[in-house]
Amino acid sequence: MTVKELQKVAKAMGIKTTGLRKAEMIREIQRTEGNFDCFGSAIDYCDQMNCLFRKDCLS
Repeated sequence: MTVKELQKVAKAMGIKTTGLRKAEMIREIQRTEGNFDCFGSAIDYCDQMNCLFRKDCLS
């Protein structure tokens, strides 16, 4: 997902993205989704099945 796409998703969720890097934006979205803010830290497994970024995180 591009930064512009992430900004649209974040805006729709009421998240301000000014000054946030891509990974920080993703973690903010994860928290708002009700998931752990763990983007980029999973090693071979993730139990957050409803996370928008699960596939990207594990690849």
